[in-house]
Amino acid sequence: MQSDPSLDRRTVLRAAGALVAVGGLAGCTDDAGGGGSDEPDYETVPDDEEPDYEGWLDSAETYDGTADYRGEEEVTVLVGTGSQGYSFSPAAIMVDPGTEVVWEWTGQGGGHNVEEEDGEYESPIESEEGHTFEHTFEEPEVSLYTCIPHDQQGMRGAVAVEE
Repeated sequence: MQSDPSLDRRTVLRAAGALVAVGGLAGCTDDAGGGGSDEPDYETVPDDEEPDYEGWLDSAETYDGTADYRGEEEVTVLVGTGSQGYSFSPAAIMVDPGTEVVWEWTGQGGGHNVEEEDGEYESPIESEEGHTFEHTFEEPEVSLYTCIPHDQQGMRGAVAVEE
């Protein structure tokens, strides 16, 4: 099958999501808790506001755009989602300065941690469902993080902090 250069990754992922919604792939997907209701529901930022993650999220299974959580004081990112529990959901979020981000473990995929690429924050490795780790983002920045044990499987995320 030849690829169409006009189709970007987001377009392909949205089309696949539409197939799932219609039932074309019923039973073939896995989410954070395995039951379907634990996956976060969010709107993504418009394409012209999408941050440049410089390829950081290219291998992230659950990245389908940046979830827009501006206006929220606290945002939760699930740890241990995706088909094998090696993802963050949502993989990328946009928040305002002063927002507290809470990473919450699902208990899927083994032991995970959250570690910012420059060492700004780091959680211990944990596997227990319900475990949380928090960090408040005070300044505008793009913060890139990973799960060290599962980085090679694409378990990466990003927090874009915008004024």
